[in-house]
Amino acid sequence: MAAGVCMPASESSDSPLDALQAQLSEKRNFDNPPLEKWHPALSGNIDILITADGHWWHEGSPIERPEIVRLFASILRREEDGGYYLVTPGEKWRLQVEAHALLITEIDRQGDNLVATLNTGKQVVLDGEHGLFLDKERDGVAGMYLDHGLTALCSRAAWYRLVDMAEGKDLLLRSGDASWSLVGKAFMGLTVE
Repeated sequence: MAAGVCMPASESSDSPLDALQAQLSEKRNFDNPPLEKWHPALSGNIDILITADGHWWHEGSPIERPEIVRLFASILRREEDGGYYLVTPGEKWRLQVEAHALLITEIDRQGDNLVATLNTGKQVVLDGEHGLFLDKERDGVAGMYLDHGLTALCSRAAWYRLVDMAEGKDLLLRSGDASWSLVGKAFMGLTVE
């Protein structure tokens, strides 16, 4: 892998991805690493593409291991230049994203909250910081703002579930103290991107 993934000298493995997967068993904060504290210089471009359907590709081949996708998603951020980067304390690699970095595969109600499950398995509560928007480039399907400048688009099933969960004549969605209406031209409370 061109990304400069370090492999311990004592580690023998068939590929850098195998070495990285072996390191995943160590207890580390892969769910919420402090990306906002990491500001290394750009290391270069890495041949990773996230397609519009949420699949990750490396050097033209799909990344088959969910653990690797979860790891990479945990160190992914979008910067002010609109670019997407894999960031560690010492390296920063630019990759390509066709539409949105992540995909919402499920929406569920847990108590008073709506909870989105991403294609990485991570769950995020919809709230004031993680609100909904409509993507006009994707037929007005809803998406969600995430941390580190990222967004996730609803899969078809998640979008239908979200619409089905809307209540009353205003098709109101509530999650904690936040709410969004799916009625009207402006889709009140939703940003249109």
